[in-house]
Amino acid sequence: MPRHLLPILFLFASISPLWSQVSLVSSVQNEAIFPIQQEHTHGSSIVYLPNGDLLTVWFQGSGERKADDVRIMGSRKAKGQSSWSEPFEMADTPGIPDCNPVVFLNQSDELFLVWIAVLANEWEHSILRVKRSTDYMSAGAPRWTWQDNILLKPGDEFAKEVAERMKELPKTGLGWSTYAPTYESMILDAAQDSKKRSVGWMTRIKPLVLDTRIILPLYSDGFNFSLMAISEDQGNTWRPSLPLVGKGPIQPALVQKSNGDILAVLRDSGDYPTRIQESMSTDLGESWSTAQKTEFPNSASVEILRLQNGDWWMIGNDLTSDRYQLALWRSDDEGETWSDPYYLEYQEEKTGRFSYPSLIQDPSGMIHITYSKHLPEGKTIQYRLVNPALLISK
Repeated sequence: MPRHLLPILFLFASISPLWSQVSLVSSVQNEAIFPIQQEHTHGSSIVYLPNGDLLTVWFQGSGERKADDVRIMGSRKAKGQSSWSEPFEMADTPGIPDCNPVVFLNQSDELFLVWIAVLANEWEHSILRVKRSTDYMSAGAPRWTWQDNILLKPGDEFAKEVAERMKELPKTGLGWSTYAPTYESMILDAAQDSKKRSVGWMTRIKPLVLDTRIILPLYSDGFNFSLMAISEDQGNTWRPSLPLVGKGPIQPALVQKSNGDILAVLRDSGDYPTRIQESMSTDLGESWSTAQKTEFPNSASVEILRLQNGDWWMIGNDLTSDRYQLALWRSDDEGETWSDPYYLEYQEEKTGRFSYPSLIQDPSGMIHITYSKHLPEGKTIQYRLVNPALLISK
């Protein structure tokens, strides 16, 4: 996604398109996984199981990090069935919020659920938790065979990398005084603290599962940048990559190019204007280029997927604030150029909020998408089934 290509492609994005000109995504199925409800439901993830079932997860409760009743819920759509099952509990740490679940299969088709337990009701104190199952193709929740924490220990190389990458970033232009250290200096100091760099890493997007490694994308609200957890033994043990540093690059989504390089597209939690950020790894996720803004407007989490035919699909809110539009872009040249947006959601009245997409493709080539659907009357997780050959509906 070279930045020099994007301004031409996205001149249209500075002006909201007229409804008559909007290209809507044509869906084979478009349904709520469960009826609209008053509890907060957010942060879904979806996986296609070997028997043809779909399993999706999300977090649900009276709020997010401040609400101790938040737990991980799930639902199953059995192969051949027309509707989703009644939601069931997937994980709950009593008295502590559980958030941001991701669900995936390792190279041996063992099911993983990874999420965060938010200690002290603060994102920066979150602990990564994991459940595993080989007995997951019956109705209801999987039969879990293992539960543990994923503990990472970034060393002094973390602080060194942060210092080097920060030199490549433009200055914030924020004021400074002896009693008010700069943003950069506070981040550099925090990177030296072994306790701060060992906790607070959070999930959001599914991992990139390669032949010999799993790369699980993580981010920190404490540092306001990202890092990968890497496993080379199918998820038995994990170690940290070098940090992916920038001005607010969080919630990375990963896609591998045909030459082996890995692109991360990231939510922008930095300075204005907010844009999708990007970073590249040429060593299978071990290290990352300094994150840079693209010209894609951004207001929430982004997802990306390499399809079986080599095309890339990317989903995100093409707005600098709010979430009443959810766009899908397509690239047939590995992100060198992108299509105009197709819309999963496009609301002229701007009353809904649609965000945090999850995106997979099944062996038959069909695309499965879930995302948060928040309306004035309540909330749910929306499911879309899309045939890539029939993407556009005018």
